[in-house]
Formats: sequence, structure tokens, C-alpha cells
Amino acid sequence: MNSTVALHGLTESGDSSVLALVGREGVVGVSSFMGGLSTTSNATVLAGGDFLRVRSTDLLSEFENSTPLLHLLLRYTQALITQMAQTSVCNRHHTLEKAFSRCLLLCLDRAPGNELRLTHEQMANLLGVRREGVSEAASRLQRQGLIRYSRGRIEVLDRQGLEQGTCECYGVIKTEYDRLLPMRLAV
Repeated sequence: MNSTVALHGLTESGDSSVLALVGREGVVGVSSFMGGLSTTSNATVLAGGDFLRVRSTDLLSEFENSTPLLHLLLRYTQALITQMAQTSVCNRHHTLEKAFSRCLLLCLDRAPGNELRLTHEQMANLLGVRREGVSEAASRLQRQGLIRYSRGRIEVLDRQGLEQGTCECYGVIKTEYDRLLPMRLAV
């Protein structure tokens, strides 16, 4: 699988912000095997590609009858919860530039290369901020030589520099995914 899906919350007024990103390491629809059968979040495809679709009844049946799958999905759910919690903390307590960097790195972890097809408007929706703020943050990162962007395209030029310039939130999320899902496929 080589696609990325954003799980986001939506307010009554239509505002949204990302809760988590899902790529080849995970599943959309955790509620289908956790007993909830529905969710309050929405899913938006950020980067199209291949998806594997499984009926929720079939997944639930396998979840209930396969101990290895049950353990894998529970570990994934724990990692997803960590990502959601850390994203919430980051969006509330860190600068937009640091949150933007975290979001770029999480998208990059789910992409096949070092280029993302995302507009500033899409990034603003992911972060729950105004597009102008994303444009300013992207300009600062570009001046530092970390990224290059043009309309609808963000290329990461210096991933290590981007990682060093972000807050601890990216590291917390990545460490938890690596710890809980050590056998996930390398991108």
C-alpha cells in the first residue's frame, strides 16, 4: 500500500484538524473491530494509491479468531492513540512551524519518496490553521534549505535538519510506532 489517509475531526461550523495519518502501517476504521461500529472522525485521502479494502464483518471475524491479528491490531490501535494524543498536544502547545514540520515528517514516513503532493490549503486543513500561516512556515523552512515548495508540491531536501528543527512530538510518535510495529514494511 502506498497511500496516505488523514483522519480528522470536524466541528459544527465545518472547521477541521487532523487527528492522525494512516498509511501502509495501519487501517482506517479501527472502530469496526473495537466494538464501536462507527466513528466521529472523517477520513480524507491525501495521497492516492493502492488500498486493500476488507469488509468490517470479515475483519471482526478474523480479529476474534486470530490471536496474532488481534495482538497486531491492538498494538496498531495503541500507536494510533499515541499519534492522536501527541498531535493534540503539539497543535495546542507548539509553534505552527514545529507542528508543520511534524506533519511533514509523518506524511513523509508514509510516502514512497521525499516529495509530497500537498497544497498549503490541505496542510492548513490538516493543522487546523489558516493557509497564510502554513505559507509563512513553509517559507521559513525553505529559507533554511530544509524544503522546496511550489504549488501543490513539497520536497524535503534535508530530512535530518527537519527532524532536528521539529518538536519532540514527532519523535514520540515515531518511537511508539517503531516499538509497537517493528515488522512494518519500510517505505
